[in-house]
Amino acid sequence: MYTKNFETEIELRKGKIQSMMQKCGADAFLVSDNVNLFYTSGRIFAGYTYIPAAGEMIYFVRRPVGLSGDNLVYIRKPEQIPDELARLGIAMPKVLLLENDSLTYSEAIRLRNIFPEAKVENGTPLIRNARTIKTPYEIAMIRESAARHTSMYRKAPSVYTPGMSDIEYSIELERLARLHGSLGIVRIFGKSMEIYMGSVLAGENADEPSPYDFALGGAGLDPSLPISGNGSIMRPGNTIMVDIGGNFTGYMSDMSRVFSLGEVSEKAKEAHRVSLAIQSEIERAAKPGVPASDIYNIAFDIAQKAGFESNFMGHRQKAGFIGHGVGLELNEAPVFAPRSKDILAEGMVFALEPKFVIPQVGAVGVENTFVVTADGIEKLTLCEEEIIPLD
Repeated sequence: MYTKNFETEIELRKGKIQSMMQKCGADAFLVSDNVNLFYTSGRIFAGYTYIPAAGEMIYFVRRPVGLSGDNLVYIRKPEQIPDELARLGIAMPKVLLLENDSLTYSEAIRLRNIFPEAKVENGTPLIRNARTIKTPYEIAMIRESAARHTSMYRKAPSVYTPGMSDIEYSIELERLARLHGSLGIVRIFGKSMEIYMGSVLAGENADEPSPYDFALGGAGLDPSLPISGNGSIMRPGNTIMVDIGGNFTGYMSDMSRVFSLGEVSEKAKEAHRVSLAIQSEIERAAKPGVPASDIYNIAFDIAQKAGFESNFMGHRQKAGFIGHGVGLELNEAPVFAPRSKDILAEGMVFALEPKFVIPQVGAVGVENTFVVTADGIEKLTLCEEEIIPLD
């Protein structure tokens, strides 16, 4: 399934998952979600990764044809899995984990019926927890995404032309990202989370509420995708927040930068300075062992003392967090929220995004991707953080 030079990486991942399975008493985990298939095999395929609590993982593949490798078994339907396990001398599980947070009801019932003697439990939290601490290989992939992401953002002013709408600017930025190697897709956990390649919010549209659980919303172009740009012409006095996702290697980096047209208000400039101050204070405070809730509280306290509580993380509608993990998906653990139970640990990768919405002006603030090191955090997305004039 995976190449030989990827074998050690797969072993590391398998070891993390199996250790967690053994602690919770699970005998096997049947994985079928695309992201988790990729995590456990190094590629996406139609089928299942069967992970026993000890021993080798088995890849049950329906499509594509022509794959080869150790522990790979072609099947037409999942009902063949028990017979194939018996052929391989693998006992049926008594406790089976399924990805109940991403399976449809009919898929979950079908898989449960294949293993009628097993007690079925939800394995989604376990594998998301395993993915929270990145391996050195994964961190290298995120570094590469961040480097290309940064290069793309540095060229963002060059694709602006006067009179553009937010959508026209977004199209040029998306093209720029693809020219830098973007894979285009932004993977997000959760059935109710959708976005295209990212978000461009100009002026008042930054204050438009969205049903999605992103930091900021925007009305979008159509009720079928109510997020991001709405076709507004970018005008003098506006800020333009660019939040185009950075998927260049299958692993995400996340970054936002603010651009401007003409002279923006002093209030917007001051709020942006507060965002940078929040980031600086968190860079000093964040390290392994620090609760994610403490990081949120640092940000909120600085925003409140600066007089920007009503603009912090939204104005008409507020986000309840100031950061989130990134990796194979855009929204992983840890989550930086007031009631978060997450604790920072070496190897976590996260996006920090203290943002403000100023009515009649737009959004300001900064977002960067960081990796947690042994003694602190390291910023991976390195480019200009001040408000950047487009004109």
